[in-house]
Amino acid sequence: MRLMKVLAVAMVLIGTVVAGCGSTGGSDNKTVRLTDAGWDSMKFHNAVVSLIADKAYGIKSEVVTGSTPITHTALVRGDIDVNVETWTDNITSYADDIKSGAIIELGINFDDNKQGFYVPRYVIEGDPTRGILPVAPDLKTVSDLKRYSAVFPDEENPGKGRIYGAIPGWGIDEIMFKKFNYYGLNENFNYFRPGSDATLNASFITAYEKGLPIVGYMWEPTWVSGKLDLVLLGDEPYNEADYKEGKTEARSVPVTVSINKNYAEKAPEFVEFLKKYRTSSALTAEALAYIADTKASYDEAAIYFLQQHDDLLGSWLPKEKADSVRAAINK
Repeated sequence: MRLMKVLAVAMVLIGTVVAGCGSTGGSDNKTVRLTDAGWDSMKFHNAVVSLIADKAYGIKSEVVTGSTPITHTALVRGDIDVNVETWTDNITSYADDIKSGAIIELGINFDDNKQGFYVPRYVIEGDPTRGILPVAPDLKTVSDLKRYSAVFPDEENPGKGRIYGAIPGWGIDEIMFKKFNYYGLNENFNYFRPGSDATLNASFITAYEKGLPIVGYMWEPTWVSGKLDLVLLGDEPYNEADYKEGKTEARSVPVTVSINKNYAEKAPEFVEFLKKYRTSSALTAEALAYIADTKASYDEAAIYFLQQHDDLLGSWLPKEKADSVRAAINK
């Protein structure tokens, strides 16, 4: 399947010859270099695209790892060919790079992602199958939280509630903390910053398994959002100025498939597939939950995912190409 080669970021930036590829400034038409900025959903989508590249087009894949700014710079330079999951709001130069022609936006992978303060559904509606009663039946919005601090106690600071914030150093953390203060939640809640996304995820999973109330920052798609039944608390409609002050909901970010300007000429048929590559936040979260539950590799999850969603192959690929992939994954 995928040629599992992780290329050093420093080599990408200085345009050094990459081991196993034998060229600089981009791959030939039988190899595609994919962006890996480090998160699970991107790794999963890379695995799906790599499988199809191999089985339908005879193209091997290499993965270039690094931070978002570094890998985007490499995409612009031509040291990376494709970013299957480009979070456009997180790349300050994205619009300018499209306008200049340095990169080409092929289409939307998904644009139904969400982020904000979430609670388990059983907090609001209860769960009769688990014997859980609703403890905040009228909780609908972030503003409503003011009335429910006792429902979400901070065990380290009795008398106040706890709201789990975003990860220190993430841009969204500053916005969520402003929201916390804007709605006056600082009067009877503590804003608790977990040290990592792993800690935040573990807090939600532990509370959920015990049927306990928890409220905190989460985003979609993740394996947690795919595994747990969570409710995003409502907020005012998005506008850019007020959002930056924590006064509105976050917008859904267009997550695109983008390529270096030269790659379309190298593999035009494969690029036609990439133009049609579209999923959703829910589908991505479903795959990530499968990985978390089964300890499957990303490549194994890609096979399972395409077996479960055969209709996607029909929408992405010509029939003969789709049949080649089906034959490979159903062996």
